[in-house]
Amino acid sequence: MAEFTTRLEGLSLPMRIGIHPAERAAPQRVIVSVWLDCRYPTAPFPDEIDAVVDYDFLRREIMALADSRHFNLQETFCEAIAALALADDRVWRVRVSSLKPDIYPDAAVGCDIVRERAGG
Repeated sequence: MAEFTTRLEGLSLPMRIGIHPAERAAPQRVIVSVWLDCRYPTAPFPDEIDAVVDYDFLRREIMALADSRHFNLQETFCEAIAALALADDRVWRVRVSSLKPDIYPDAAVGCDIVRERAGG
């Protein structure tokens, strides 16, 4: 068994998220990072993308999710990303971080979650 952590860090997305009227009026920037704890049967494995979790797919799906609707809560958005990641059986744990850097002039607000596949 081989374990790797694959990261997608600092993905900056314009999206509709938040509960305040100003947040509902226009998209705002959200920065997403995802850490995928993956298990593979053996290492080394073929030097081919099919042998590992494809972060291109994850990036594309997160972008589509962000574009799909208004999210009231970062927590809900993070849960949806975690579900995308855990759809690949090789991912046994995922950590998702979202950050709204522009909501306040003096602070950013964010959410981090960790989810594990049952039986880890």
